[in-house]
Order: sequence, then C-alpha cells, then structure tokens
Amino acid sequence: MMDVLDDNALIKILVVDDEPDVEHLVRQTFRKEIRDGTHTFAFALDGVDALDVLAHCSDISIVLTDINMPRMDGLTLLERMFDLKDPPLAVVVSAYSDLKNIRTAMNRGAFDFITKPIDLADLKATVDKVSRHQAAIRKLQIEREDALRSQAHLSRYFSPSVIKAITSKDRDLTATTNWSEATFLFTDLTNFLPFVEATKPEDTVATLVAYLDEVIEIVFRHNGTVMKIVGDAVHVAFGTPEFFDDHAAKAVECALEIDAFAHEFSQTQQAKGLAFGATRIGVHSGDAIIGNFGGSRFFDFTAYGLTVNIAARLEDANKILGTTICISQKTVDATKGFRGRPVGALELKGSADPVTVYEPCVPEKISDDTLEAYGQAYAALEKGDASARSSFTALLAQYPEDQLCSFHVGRILSGTLSTKIRAY
Repeated sequence: MMDVLDDNALIKILVVDDEPDVEHLVRQTFRKEIRDGTHTFAFALDGVDALDVLAHCSDISIVLTDINMPRMDGLTLLERMFDLKDPPLAVVVSAYSDLKNIRTAMNRGAFDFITKPIDLADLKATVDKVSRHQAAIRKLQIEREDALRSQAHLSRYFSPSVIKAITSKDRDLTATTNWSEATFLFTDLTNFLPFVEATKPEDTVATLVAYLDEVIEIVFRHNGTVMKIVGDAVHVAFGTPEFFDDHAAKAVECALEIDAFAHEFSQTQQAKGLAFGATRIGVHSGDAIIGNFGGSRFFDFTAYGLTVNIAARLEDANKILGTTICISQKTVDATKGFRGRPVGALELKGSADPVTVYEPCVPEKISDDTLEAYGQAYAALEKGDASARSSFTALLAQYPEDQLCSFHVGRILSGTLSTKIRAY
C-alpha cells in the first residue's frame, strides 16, 4: 500500500515485498534516519502496486524489491521500471539459493542484491552504499547541468572555438599570449552614422541586431572567432585559438558569404525606406601576437601586430577602390583554388612595403571569359602598356556597374598607368 512520502527527505525508498513483517523490519532498521528526516519509505505488496507508487512519486531514488510476488514479480517490475524516464536504482531481495533469478535481475539493471533471511546490518550497509552512489550520480548531473548552463551563457559573448579553449582542462587561455599564424577579417558598414541619425532608435537597434546576428552566424559556420564587435564593425580571426591548416580558405569563404548576405540585407532595408549601407571587408594572413589582453580581471581575447593592422587597412581601402572585399596576396597564396582578380599593389599606412590585393569573384557575377579579359587588361597596366586604357574601357562599356574597372579607367585617364595605388 502506498505511504505518504516526506518531500523534505534526502533519500526516498520504495520497498516492494508481499511479506507483512518486512515493513516493520525496515522501519525498525532505519528508525533513526526516519526520525531525523533523512530517509523516507513507501511500501508496496507487488510490482503492480510498485508501478503505481512510482507513477505518483517520480523522485524515489531506490527500489528495494523481492523477486517472488503475486500479480507482478520483481523481474517483471525491473523491466517495467527501466522504461521510466529516470528510473531509480534497484536492489533485489531473494533467497541465496535462487542465484539464477538474482543473476537475471542483475542483467536487467539491478544495482545490487541482498539475500533472505535479511541481515539488518547488510540491509543498512547496502542502502547506504546505494545512497552514496545515487548522491554521486546526482552531483555529476548537477555539475553537467551547471557546465551546460555556463557554456550557454558564454556562447552569448564568445565564439565556439574560444569557449572550447576556455573550458579545456589542458589549456589556460586566460594566461596564454603567443605569436601565432592566423587569418584576420575586418568588416565595416558604409555611412553608418548617417543611417543612425536618420533612423528611429528602435529601428536602428532592430536592424543592427538582425545584421550582426547573421554576420556572426556566418563567421561561426566557417569556424571563425569573433574577437571584437565595435559598433557596426566586426573583427574576426581564423585559425585561433584552435589552429587549422585551411584558415585562409575559410576566411575567404566567410568573406564571400558575408558579402552576399550584406548585399541582400542592405537592399531589403532600403526597400523599407532605411538607408542601410554596404559592408566592406578586408582579409589578410600572417603572424600576430594573440591572447588575453584584458588582464587578470577581464577576459579580452584579441590580436595585435602588423598583420592585424593590414587586414583593417584593406577593409578601409575598399572605399577608394569601389570594391566590397579586399584580400591580400598572402591569403590568396594560402587558398587553394582561389578565384578572383588582382586589384593592385596598395601602399598602406603603417606598412613599409606595398601589399598586393585581390577581389574574390564568384562565377555567378563574373564569367571566366570576363575574368580572363580583366587579367589581360591588368597585365598591360602592370607593364605600363598604354593598351590597358582601351582594354579597361571596353570592359567598362560592357559592364558599366563594375566599380573596379571604373577605378582603373579613372586613374588611367588622370595619367596614372600603374598598378601601384596609394590607399590612404
């Protein structure tokens, strides 16, 4: 019959046995624990009653069950119990001579067994052992839930690769700062301040959040690490804190996907009457000093060095070139199957040597024939050959919205027959 369990007790035990003296025996054995409120018991005469008790009391932690009972025996009860979502641990009680059933019970998931006639000391020791095991399991579950909850909170602020490094037992990311090879990607929005000034605050926030959410999702899909978000600008690294060989290729793929999304997103917002600008992207690979620069009280995983500065300068150079993506020669060289067109050798502020950059191209926008024609025109320009003028003019006539061709034609008409470009 079902007893009322004490909800405040730490250990809740269901005893299943059809012998009438078992309840008295159990209560006498655990009288101190019952009085102290650490243990509480329910009793059932067979498996049918036991399942009814379990249906009403889902927090029972231990089932102590006989094997031979009317209506439903202990072995059947074990089978039915382990269909429950969170079954309690089971201890079976049987005659010592009934080893076959005891073995069957253990194979069906019983945690332990005790033999009849029941030895009181053995009964108490077994329940204590099961309780300790149950407490250990509960502790592990709580720790796992806490870890998952913490990871969920961290995912709002850090990239998956950073979270993995932070939570790794083998690595203390908060104390590690090293020179490392990586690829860096910078994005920025054109005319963002005029957009903010001309838009209602609630529309500004909603639009920017929707934009950044998708940009960050794209970065994560390509295994990038978001290092900073500064207003509308996003600073990303590939190949750190977890290094992977194709970090340059991942960065190029990411840049192309961000570019496609940003173009469509801008058009959608403009159709709503919001003056949301285009996204500029710069990508460069090389060594940088990477780690936590926030000190002991604040975690700021970031990177410094000329490589990082060049990536930022390439993003800004798009304003001069009329492009939306600028990728350095070093990144291109590290990207197998790169498809794109050379832009020029850019003289960048802070860099002693010019940086040759490329614009990546997808077949949907620029055909192989057009790419080849551009390459021939660029080769002529690189040599200082005057035929570059007619070649670029012909391309511009065919594709009047090609901003890069327009840029080259403008420079040639102004008397500059060179691929060296001052980008500051």
